[in-house]
Amino acid sequence: MRTRLTSWWQSAVVPRRGIAQLLPAAGWPLVVGLTVLDLVVGLLPVAFVLLTSVVVGAVPSAVEGGSGSPEWAHLVRVFLAAAGVFLLRQVLAPLQTAVGVRMQRAVDGALRERAIRATLGTVGIAPLEDQRALDALSEATREFDNDFHSPGAACAGLLALLGRYVQLVGYAVVVGVVASWWAAAALVVAVLVFRYGQRGGLRRYSTAWSLVTGHRRRATYLREVAMGPAAAKEMRVFGLAGWFSDRYTEAVTAMLGPVTEQRRRIYFAPYLLYTAIGLVVAAGVLVSIGRSAAAGDIGLTALALGIQSVVAAIALGGYYPESDVPTQYGMQAVSALRAFEARAAEVEAAEEDRDGTRGAVPERVHLAPEAPAAALRFEGVTFGYLGSDRRVLDGLDLELPAGLCTAIVGVNGAGKTTLVKLLTRLHEPTGGRITVDGTDLRAVDAHEWRRHVSVIFQDFVRYELSAADNIAFGAVATARTDAAVRDAAEKAGILDVVDGLPSGFETPLSRSYEGGADLSGGQWQRIAIARSLYALGAGARVLVLDEPTSALDVRAEAAFFERFVELTRGVTSVLISHRFSSVRHADRIVVVDGGRVVEQGTHDELLATGGTYARLFHLQAERFAAGLDADGNRIEPDDELTEARA
Repeated sequence: MRTRLTSWWQSAVVPRRGIAQLLPAAGWPLVVGLTVLDLVVGLLPVAFVLLTSVVVGAVPSAVEGGSGSPEWAHLVRVFLAAAGVFLLRQVLAPLQTAVGVRMQRAVDGALRERAIRATLGTVGIAPLEDQRALDALSEATREFDNDFHSPGAACAGLLALLGRYVQLVGYAVVVGVVASWWAAAALVVAVLVFRYGQRGGLRRYSTAWSLVTGHRRRATYLREVAMGPAAAKEMRVFGLAGWFSDRYTEAVTAMLGPVTEQRRRIYFAPYLLYTAIGLVVAAGVLVSIGRSAAAGDIGLTALALGIQSVVAAIALGGYYPESDVPTQYGMQAVSALRAFEARAAEVEAAEEDRDGTRGAVPERVHLAPEAPAAALRFEGVTFGYLGSDRRVLDGLDLELPAGLCTAIVGVNGAGKTTLVKLLTRLHEPTGGRITVDGTDLRAVDAHEWRRHVSVIFQDFVRYELSAADNIAFGAVATARTDAAVRDAAEKAGILDVVDGLPSGFETPLSRSYEGGADLSGGQWQRIAIARSLYALGAGARVLVLDEPTSALDVRAEAAFFERFVELTRGVTSVLISHRFSSVRHADRIVVVDGGRVVEQGTHDELLATGGTYARLFHLQAERFAAGLDADGNRIEPDDELTEARA
């Protein structure tokens, strides 16, 4: 019994307390105003029952006295009062809804900001790669986007319960006065039993959805891909419609099966029991009131009062559309957000302390504006992703001299992109350390360090915003100037294209918006390059390029790298590319294999040693000679071969 009570307290009371704690986000004037409005709207039906019962009781004497009698005048006054109460109820109900919506907007707005802060507030990205954290985030944000189920709607619904239960108390008092207080107590118990069946069943039923969050996420993904514009071409060309439709059906079936079974188990047999209890109690109270009226103990007014109050009270045992679903799913959304915040903190802490030595963070220091002045170093760095026993980096030692371009090459899975994530502090090393001019990078605030770093990721984001925004996102901490944006676009070789757009730099880079335009893959890559060059202009001293020209053709790539050395002179740059025609321009080339540095030197030095680099270079040259590019795709052989042998 104690265990069940504790479970009920944790599932029913604690979440409601959490909803109540959100009310201040709406502002106390709004909270107090809506509370008073809910109470008034809750009491008006009781007043209407009282007045209409008096009307029923006054009819015989009014008819007997005639239209000019005091009894008739009394009947008219009471009738008008009842009509006034009814009209006031109709006026206040929409006002109650409007104020509730205003509260909902205020609370949901505050929670959306909180969710964004929680998502973007972690130093690294490990929490956004964790299944439990993603499930919790999906559960929370799904309800944030649902006006009916949102936490803000739950706050308004929680206050609306005051009106409902004040109304129940009013009817119970009437029954207590008309019949007996035992009858009133029995009526309240019957209504609460109904409410337990309805609201408690909804609470248990809603947990079934949390158990199938993974299936729901998959179904949503499949539906959005199948119906969205991004995959429209491949859907048709590859004939994927049937495959996606079948997989979507499978995901929905896996999602709805447990939910349907849970609903049947919760509602079918218990509903019969709750209904029997309610019918017995209501019938008993009505019989008691009828006998009193038959015996002459109560008059016509009291009889009408008793019957109306019993019927109205029993109706309060049903579903409350303004409260039940909003409070239940709104509570779950808040609980899910808290679960995400807790899991994100747990994952981040676990990643920082996986080797048991990460807790002792060095004393915080500030970097000089010109850092790194000497070098960036990876000192015995080890790293593996959470949930995997595989070490992506295994005791890696690497020096990136300041002011020089270091190219990093290796086969797929060698750890090249992971190295970039560690350098930008999207993940922390499992072991070892990264230093900047001899200072442990953990001693530097991550946000401060990232202002020193400019990155072109291989999977860079194509923001559906203006071209100027897409470029200036490279350094949002500095004031944007049109001249700096244009300069970055010119250096990246995209200025003429942007100037030719319908609204120039203010053109949205998506055809989904009026006046918008889309770009080719190569043009988008130049926008990403311009974004990084803009960051350099704003003071960044480290440039990381992860496959920066993969979407450019060979000649465009060659032209870009001819200017690359000049564009990045004096900048500490890291170049990751699988095209050796690109990396040969670097000051130093590092070969990574098995999570370690196995070779390093200049292009000529590495060719002379005849090691891994030389083997991969010659293999790629043979592909070029055969009319294939670095990825094995057919191209014009003379262009690529000329570049490879240059």
